[in-house]
Amino acid sequence: MTDNHKNNYVAFALCMISYLFGGTVSTLMSATLPVAIPELLGGNVSEARLGEVGAYISAVFIYGWMFGGLLFGIISDKIGRKKVLIFVTLLYGITTLLTVFVSNWYVLMGYRFLTGMGVGGVLLIATVYISEIWAEKTRPIALGILAVAFPIGIVTTGGLTVFFSNWRESFWLGLIPISISILMFFILPESNQWNDLEKSKKISYLTIFEPIYRKNLIMGSLIFGSVLIGLWGIFSWIPTWVQTLLLAGQNGQKERGISMMLLGSGGIIGGILSGFLIKYFGSRKVLIFTFLGCIFACFILFLSNQYFTKIIYLEIAFLSLFFGISQGALSSYIPDLFPTIIRATASGFCFNFGRFFTATAVFFVGSMVAFFGGFSNALLSFSLVFLIALITAYFSRDVEKP
Repeated sequence: MTDNHKNNYVAFALCMISYLFGGTVSTLMSATLPVAIPELLGGNVSEARLGEVGAYISAVFIYGWMFGGLLFGIISDKIGRKKVLIFVTLLYGITTLLTVFVSNWYVLMGYRFLTGMGVGGVLLIATVYISEIWAEKTRPIALGILAVAFPIGIVTTGGLTVFFSNWRESFWLGLIPISISILMFFILPESNQWNDLEKSKKISYLTIFEPIYRKNLIMGSLIFGSVLIGLWGIFSWIPTWVQTLLLAGQNGQKERGISMMLLGSGGIIGGILSGFLIKYFGSRKVLIFTFLGCIFACFILFLSNQYFTKIIYLEIAFLSLFFGISQGALSSYIPDLFPTIIRATASGFCFNFGRFFTATAVFFVGSMVAFFGGFSNALLSFSLVFLIALITAYFSRDVEKP
């Protein structure tokens, strides 16, 4: 094995760890909302109030994710992948750690916004960075495995939820990404593809809207944005939905924790499969199959359960399998739509275009619960956006590079 290959594997490991704990801090607040919100509000709260405050906290995180993904993509095209990846990993680590000491939900929203910025930057820059340093032949597999780190982080969330009875204690994990950012500073090499582009500091971010890139930009934004709205709307509220299905008096710690672990476990398997599926069947067929599966699984999960039974665990795992395939496939598909010189900016736009609408939709979950008559119907409504992704994928072709 050459030194270059060894360096790539070390870089991959550091990116994967940062990506993994990005998945954990993204979902940890969702898993702890039913107990964190009453504590921060000073007592028991109604389901409507829980939905209202939880929507604020969830939405502000996604807004931060969107802003960070767009901003840090542009910056990384200007100053390099390594510097930005170190900073965003450090950012979400520090703000996660500060959550341990939060005293009210207004301050918590500020921390969650900054955490979202960091996680949004990590998921974008790590994906672009690996796509640039990895050999083209096995790149989809490498990116599929990288995407698996996020659901592994979700499994970690479930474990933390089950293990720690005090929700604050689980946020000490912020020390881990802080440590990883320090290792990145000393170990991580810069992307050679980025180094080779002398024009990279002169190009305008508006270049992504030029006609030669416009078709791929619109297609990538529609597909990923639609998937994101459905995925995040469902993912972030499943623990609360599970809680509402339990009998009065049950704290739901075990059920919520297991649900999060299953969401992550299915995502891991799906993410691993995604690279191999794309290699043998092509992006378009895999995406169409995945979006059909998402719609079917959502209808089963949210229409067939009026109270909690263990069959829900199986249905959640089934749904998360398709979520995992979609994220792994799109992590490879989107960056490959664009040349290196605009890859991070254009990919950041595609990855984050839908986050504004996602955050807005999540923000109104409390109202949607009242309108649709419960969490089940409200969450089912999120699955309908997969139709947009399905239609776009159906009329697309496999990756066409400009």
